[in-house]
Amino acid sequence: MQAKPIYVEIPIQATIDEVWEMTQNPELHEQWDLRFSSITYLPKNSNNEPQSFLYETKLGCGVKVAGWGKSIGMHSKKDGTKTSSLHFGTDQKISPISEGKGYWQYIPTNKGTKFLTQYDYDVRFGSFGRILDLVFRPVMGWATALSFDVLKRWIEKGELPRIQYIRLFMNVIVTMLFFFVWLYHGLVPKIIIKSPEEVSMLSSLTSLEGTAVIKGVGIIGILEVLFAGVWVLYRKKRHLHALQIIAFPILTISVLIASPSLSLHPFNPVTLNASLWILSIIGFLISRDLPSATSCKRTRKDVT
Repeated sequence: MQAKPIYVEIPIQATIDEVWEMTQNPELHEQWDLRFSSITYLPKNSNNEPQSFLYETKLGCGVKVAGWGKSIGMHSKKDGTKTSSLHFGTDQKISPISEGKGYWQYIPTNKGTKFLTQYDYDVRFGSFGRILDLVFRPVMGWATALSFDVLKRWIEKGELPRIQYIRLFMNVIVTMLFFFVWLYHGLVPKIIIKSPEEVSMLSSLTSLEGTAVIKGVGIIGILEVLFAGVWVLYRKKRHLHALQIIAFPILTISVLIASPSLSLHPFNPVTLNASLWILSIIGFLISRDLPSATSCKRTRKDVT
């Protein structure tokens, strides 16, 4: 089955010339495009020649993919649309992409510019490469869409791409931390171990006794595990942070009422909940208006 080309489209409240400069200037392009770490234009003998360039993508741990590309810019005087066609590739075997072609298009609108791209590529490694591309292609589409939204926010709101990516990365780290905290505290002390301290605290706060309080601890553990899943699946993390900003002080007070002596233990619930409360506030602040691949249109309905 033939893989579909990657298509991404986003409206930007700026003139075509502004968007063209931010995307065709290599020093600016490499700042917002997640797919490239550096882009270097090569000298041209004449303005009519395609613009050749070299690119690098750092994968981490000193590993990087280097490749080549050629682009040609075209301008339609009829409606003001600009198009930049692209031919790219790499000889490095570490890259699933061997060679590809595509284009960027800049279409004037009443509110600015509709910026879109469509590209496709050939994979190496034969059948194995086509199987690998079932995962790689969606990742490339996601990276393209996320980069387009970062560009849009840079142009419209002035927030530098580096700051946007830092906020996004911090949000992911905080999300994974809260996922781990709720999963661990629900699964280990409440479901697996049935910690005597957990049982004692619930018994002190309620009228439950015996097997009923043990079952109650297990139910709370299940709810905490489910809440850990919410942290991964629910997109609006800001809502979850707001909920925790309210919940952690209540949980801390409940612990102190149920078992005041726990506050004297090392790494006790008071210091733990206070730390998580501060992290919730930080997460609430950094998760506001984050760039997202979902801001882009990913399916083409018309033909240009």
